[in-house]
Amino acid sequence: MNKELIIEKTVEHIKHILSDAEGGHDWWHIYRVWKTAKHIAATEQVDDFVVELGVLLHDIADSKFHNGDETIGPRMAREWLQSLQVEESVIAHVVNIITHISFKGGNHAQAFKSKELDVVQDADRLDAIGAIGIARAFSYGGFKNRAIHDPFVKPNFTMSKEEYKHSKAPTINHFYEKLLLLKDRMNTATGQKMAEERHAFMELYLERFYKEWEGEE
Repeated sequence: MNKELIIEKTVEHIKHILSDAEGGHDWWHIYRVWKTAKHIAATEQVDDFVVELGVLLHDIADSKFHNGDETIGPRMAREWLQSLQVEESVIAHVVNIITHISFKGGNHAQAFKSKELDVVQDADRLDAIGAIGIARAFSYGGFKNRAIHDPFVKPNFTMSKEEYKHSKAPTINHFYEKLLLLKDRMNTATGQKMAEERHAFMELYLERFYKEWEGEE
């Protein structure tokens, strides 16, 4: 099977799997990250096939929607790629990307590194910030029935991975605990440049948010 056909089949597979997904983690999230990753990859020396498969499969089974189980996604991705008879070296690389892409509170060492992971991770993080990132944050907060904001609940910057996974804090806290941290955690020069404007937009949004929260003009 040729690479183009494998990508086409994977796109249709993911569209089907995520057809009922929460709005911030649905097919259109994958679509945006896919397009962004291809843009970044064009400026890097990477295996485009691995990048595209890594992007398309990175949220095949997000642990947030599977009781925190981080093994389901990599396993489903491996089974899918094996069914298409993709070579093992590619499968192993894609599975490593899926296993290590997540932020998970940001207080852990990343055990696997590759240029392809750098590209996929940057693209995924870019979709978590800026205008789209704001929309996704509140979509997921509503999905989890979280408060929008509570001035008495302060952001927690020292959460463990498990605490981060099970946090029930208001959505505004998520800006400080993750979203505003991502600009300085980009891996590629292109990702860093793209993150600057999106980060600035979030800062402007928060400034306006607090004015409106207090009933100011």
